[in-house]
Amino acid sequence: MTFWKSFFYNNINNSCTKIIDKENILLIKNLDNKGDLFDIYLNINHDINLYDLEKLCDSVGWVRRPIKKVKIAIQNSFLTACLFYNNNNKKELIGFARATSDESFNATIWDVVIHIKFQDKGLGKLLMSQMIKELRYYDINTITLFADPQVIKFYKHLGFIMDPDAVKGMFWYPI
Repeated sequence: MTFWKSFFYNNINNSCTKIIDKENILLIKNLDNKGDLFDIYLNINHDINLYDLEKLCDSVGWVRRPIKKVKIAIQNSFLTACLFYNNNNKKELIGFARATSDESFNATIWDVVIHIKFQDKGLGKLLMSQMIKELRYYDINTITLFADPQVIKFYKHLGFIMDPDAVKGMFWYPI
């Protein structure tokens, strides 16, 4: 049983976290988004519609990646998390994040995205909090991520620090 299945209530953003079925958790009841109310749910599994994910990434202007590669990345991830609301019994994806891990000491969070129309509502913070809680449930102590310069402030507010030991990451790219 994962961490998120083991609790029912949470004080994040003054919301009630409640399990509604085996996979979905109601995180926020009646989120006000420009006068429209949405119930926001969390789902943690690898079952994601890749075309919905592509639309979500398009909403924030990310460069498209080959869907076959995205599928492989998700399948090989240790953890994936989606935020969504129901629209006429169809899940509308509004948030996503994933993490890779050695399943013992380290994890790296990737691809954190919140739909442009739902930004500045605390959903990114909520999604990251759920990711960190789940990783900590597995006793993973070192959680890293890569951040574009424009979102460094966001991650600092969540407790991430810049390169604390002045050890710079290194990258290899094909020429």
